[in-house]
Amino acid sequence: MTATTLTAQDLFRACYENRYTWDKNFPGYTADVFYKAGDQEINGQVQIGADLKLEVHGVEDEGAKKAIHGQLFEMSIHRVRRTFEETHGKNSFTFGETQADGAIEILMGGKAEGDKYEIKDQEVTMVHRHIHGVVVTIHTFSSHDTGEGYLSHQYDSVYHDPKSGEQKGGKSNFVDEYQKTGDYFVLSRRAIETETDGKTESQEFCFSNFKPLDAA
Repeated sequence: MTATTLTAQDLFRACYENRYTWDKNFPGYTADVFYKAGDQEINGQVQIGADLKLEVHGVEDEGAKKAIHGQLFEMSIHRVRRTFEETHGKNSFTFGETQADGAIEILMGGKAEGDKYEIKDQEVTMVHRHIHGVVVTIHTFSSHDTGEGYLSHQYDSVYHDPKSGEQKGGKSNFVDEYQKTGDYFVLSRRAIETETDGKTESQEFCFSNFKPLDAA
């Protein structure tokens, strides 16, 4: 099949299947966590089960505990391996515009009507999705090549009201770092800077001392 005959669905499927995910043998792991937000510094422990159930231990501050759990949840849901048909079987795909950097816009129809993506070099570089009553737009600027799929490295996200287009909350800039533990790549650091009304708030999540749950 030549490039000229590839459909929008073909190209989007190639990007979808190039994402790094954990397979059914993923054992889960425990790790130490260091959380920093402004002047606040907290240490604790986390566990991600084989079923992706999340636990945060040793963190008394509820705000910090919620923040750590939330970022682990956001990371882990993107590691779930589902077939293209399971995720996008009720969607249709058409080509939109080609951007100046060569990225190709993919417009969604069907169940995901109104969503759109940009793809380049078998990676998704922009996501524009309607989720839980808001629109989230994510631009990815760089990625990690694991050899088994890609992981986003530098990206930003912003939320808007789907009807008025008004921005909701600040714009967040992310830097993610991963390391291999056993046979799986896991998040070792996430730094977030959120700009709201000219003010910047920083958060950092560092994970270390990884131990697979199936280790003897």
